Amino acid sequence: MRFGVLGTGHWATVTQAAALATHPSATLVGVWGRSADKAANLGSTYGVPAYEDVDALLAEVDAVAIALPPDVQAPLAVKAAKAGKHLLLEKPLALDPAAADEVVAAADAAGVATLVFFTNRFVPSVEAFLRDNAAVGGWYAAHGTMYASIFQPGNPYAGSVWRKRHGGLWDVGPHALSVVLPLLGPVVDLSAAEGPRDTVHLLLRHEGGAASTLSLTLNAAPDATSFGFSYFGEHGATTLPEWDATQVEAFGTAVSALLDAAATGTPHGCDARFGAEVVRILAAAEQARHTATIVTV
Repeated sequence: MRFGVLGTGHWATVTQAAALATHPSATLVGVWGRSADKAANLGSTYGVPAYEDVDALLAEVDAVAIALPPDVQAPLAVKAAKAGKHLLLEKPLALDPAAADEVVAAADAAGVATLVFFTNRFVPSVEAFLRDNAAVGGWYAAHGTMYASIFQPGNPYAGSVWRKRHGGLWDVGPHALSVVLPLLGPVVDLSAAEGPRDTVHLLLRHEGGAASTLSLTLNAAPDATSFGFSYFGEHGATTLPEWDATQVEAFGTAVSALLDAAATGTPHGCDARFGAEVVRILAAAEQARHTATIVTV
């Protein structure tokens, strides 16, 4: 499958393009970015042309991998889907449910495969854990903490405008939801509270009565970073395992998953429809944090 990369930042360079350039069943055809100079540099790194016109790149590929801010990603994903291109997307899919639903509708109408790269879901140890424990069932509670500290000198995401504006809820929140929803089910309603250093604490009620709590920030004190998920159920307690793959390897697995979905017509569990579900939860959480009310998803 011929891929184009839309985006020229750190993630596009060190993860997406790197994985596509070495994938046995994919070919990196070209790149496009909002900065022509950055696109030229990225294309030169991987020996592919940089396109000034995104439509020109779309004409040469079967699929796109998008590494752009979510409010930029969504309309470009719609454009690519309408051009008949399969979509390998980043989280969050969009910054509002209506934009996310437009991506889903465009992909459905065009009959193209979609996949949102929730990184954990393409790490073998994590995906096997979720699959096996979903089969066990009986999970009634979970607690997750994602305290990152990205706004430090030298961090490749320190200058990310959309992350500074929308914070951990929208950046790491999708990752958190991607490893809670498979075991506890869809979210019915939620409440939220804010804490120091842009921390957001969520209390989620799931279908069937399960409940979960998530604590999220991108601006933790440098010595107070933390990542962990615990689950509690009728058969005991457990924790999310450590990764057994790199980010590049995980993205390569996602490429393979998109290829399979395109070939079989069978949607992946992390398709755009799931991505839109996550956006609806995040939008409800945004409302809850500002109104101090319980919000229905």
